[in-house]
Amino acid sequence: MSSSPSSAHWLSLVGSVWLQTINGPNADFPVYSSQLKEIKGISQVRLNFLASASDVGKVFGWFAGVAALHLPLWAVALTGAAFGLVGYGVQFLFLDSPRLAYWHLFLLTSLAGNGICWINTVCYLLCINNFPSDSRVAVSLATSYLGLSAKFYTTVAETLPRAARARYSTTKVYLLLNAVVPMAVTLVAAPSLRVVEMVKEECSRNKRRSQAPFLAMFAITLATGACAIIGSVGAKSIGLSTREHMVSFFVLLALPLLIPVGLRVRKSMAKIREAKWENRVHDHDSDGPETAVSVSVVEIEVVEDKREEEEQRQEAEQQSSSSSSQEEVGGLRLLRKLDFWLYFFSYMFSGTLGLVFLNNLGQIAESRGLADASTLVSLSSSFGFFGRLLPAFLDYYTAKNANDEQERLLAI
Repeated sequence: MSSSPSSAHWLSLVGSVWLQTINGPNADFPVYSSQLKEIKGISQVRLNFLASASDVGKVFGWFAGVAALHLPLWAVALTGAAFGLVGYGVQFLFLDSPRLAYWHLFLLTSLAGNGICWINTVCYLLCINNFPSDSRVAVSLATSYLGLSAKFYTTVAETLPRAARARYSTTKVYLLLNAVVPMAVTLVAAPSLRVVEMVKEECSRNKRRSQAPFLAMFAITLATGACAIIGSVGAKSIGLSTREHMVSFFVLLALPLLIPVGLRVRKSMAKIREAKWENRVHDHDSDGPETAVSVSVVEIEVVEDKREEEEQRQEAEQQSSSSSSQEEVGGLRLLRKLDFWLYFFSYMFSGTLGLVFLNNLGQIAESRGLADASTLVSLSSSFGFFGRLLPAFLDYYTAKNANDEQERLLAI
């Protein structure tokens, strides 16, 4: 059964949300960094270099963009998950072996970090191509879930069977999750990782209908963030067990599926109503006078022609405005853009400071006398999720006001 265009678009956004949720396996590094330091006998300085190894692998993330030009998006995502499977899987298998040297750990972590770029590239392309008029909102929504990665992995680790946690050290548990979970989720989401073309008559309808699904998505996202914070602060204090919190958290992550399902059901109901209306017209044609039927048919055709002309005019205006505001820039031209260097230096001197803090949360927790750093890591992840979500609200209301202004000008 084929999906309708709008439901297929939203299904791809759900797949992007799931991929972003699990696409930050390096975010749980502070939970096991102190134990890893003891197991491998490395200094704090070398541990800091190892924490940045994932970011070193992202330097070569442009390979993912090149691959996306020649491979299906699902293949690009699976390649990134495979890099993580190898990078963290080999560390899990040979962590206790002295043959796994420090430089092996560095290269394997860099490979896994490069895999993150491949999955990110797929998510960005899906949001931009499947939501051309709301691409900024879709990208902001999907990437906000990247902030929940550490919370996701700590929640799963805490709810593993006691036998598994007793058999493996904390470091090996997280290495195993980092290797297996991205591949499993990517395989599940792979069928939805495709760019869906919309026919002309669906473009304007999808634009008018996109407001309600986005509002529903924002509500689900806020509920997910609230659940993450409650579980991080202390689920037991409100009478919620760890397993119950995990179930509620996973249900909220699966809840966005209701949006494409609801759109699919609505389109099916619309087709049923259209078929009933055509049957009534057919019955009227067989019983009523021919002149009345011909007049009604002409009136319907005139109305349809006017509506199609208006939709085509609005679509042409939208395409012209979007083409004037967006420009494809590549190669050396990018280095001559002021916006590129502003983004580069702002990320270098601001975003990297946050990474240094997050990578050393394990040592910070240890210095404050906390036996388990997972609580601090999951709490910072939950609040970081809301920090990433704020631009999505701003993008949504900015785009909404711009669209309203455009429609007002077209009406004039």
